[in-house]
Amino acid sequence: MLLIEAKDYNDMSRKAANIISAQVIMKPHAVLGLATGSTPVGAYKQLVEWYNKGDLDFANVTSVNLDEYKGLSPENDQSYRYFMNTNLFNHVNINKERTFVPNGLEPDSEKACAAYNEIIRSVGGIDLQLLGLGNNGHIGFNEPAKEFTHTTYKVALTQSTLDANKRFFPDSDMPRYALTMGIDSIMQAKRIVLIATGAAKAQAVRDMIRGAVSPECPASILQNHADVHIFLDREAAKLL
Repeated sequence: MLLIEAKDYNDMSRKAANIISAQVIMKPHAVLGLATGSTPVGAYKQLVEWYNKGDLDFANVTSVNLDEYKGLSPENDQSYRYFMNTNLFNHVNINKERTFVPNGLEPDSEKACAAYNEIIRSVGGIDLQLLGLGNNGHIGFNEPAKEFTHTTYKVALTQSTLDANKRFFPDSDMPRYALTMGIDSIMQAKRIVLIATGAAKAQAVRDMIRGAVSPECPASILQNHADVHIFLDREAAKLL
């Protein structure tokens, strides 16, 4: 693991965006694994800024997102497809036909998950996977469990995750299930970039980096990956 402590959220976002932009510049046909939530918004904003300056070209990039809520349509403003369109895809020249998100509307979750696994395989795997970190150590929607997960699957969200995300659903009930890449799918990415900010993530950061590798802290598996960049602000890093 390469650990980089930033001055603040904006500095962290720029540093993470720099790694992503370098991937796109070095490999214009790169496959990016993308994350949602509040943490990566700053990195996406920076990528859009560099695109607008002519420094980045997404024309040949493919993306695969980590997860999607079960039952939300792409038009729902809380869906992760909507999030990606709003925060990145609508503002750069990426071909949306090569941007993939799990199909949360497919009634047969096993079918949806198998289809997503095939998409990841067909695009040649992920060159760089961006991750956030949950307060309970989850990555994607891989929650603390008795064993590590494998490929894309349907997951019941824990109360900790429901509590953390309920602010995004002020007028409706939050979905209780999601489709997410499994740990094996994430670990097969050639490079992983994880970003975490704020004091609420400090214990999860410590468990991820200093704790035992255990499915009780899913992010701890990253200790076994050969190429991981972890970007933290000072508050997230305070227990290290």
